[in-house]
Amino acid sequence: MYIKKLPEKNVQQLFNAILSLQTHEECRAFFDDLCTMNELAAFTQRLEVARLLQEGCTYDFIQTETKAASGTISRIKKLMDYGNDGYRIALDRIESYEKR
Repeated sequence: MYIKKLPEKNVQQLFNAILSLQTHEECRAFFDDLCTMNELAAFTQRLEVARLLQEGCTYDFIQTETKAASGTISRIKKLMDYGNDGYRIALDRIESYEKR
């Protein structure tokens, strides 16, 4: 969606950097250097909203638990229903990883 509007070389470089990280410590260091506190907070909140939506939680519950605005919840729900399945792929893999 938005990625298509960015320079492909830069997007590939970012994705390659993320895919090159091998441990939680490397991920933490990279994202701590890459993102501001507000950006990290937004990323983590969005992923948690997506997880709760996938579990079937209500908007009211999600809003209370995550402090996300209703517009944010609606947008993530729309992306989960009609987007590129990015949230679902990541959440399914996280769940699979955590079961090990």
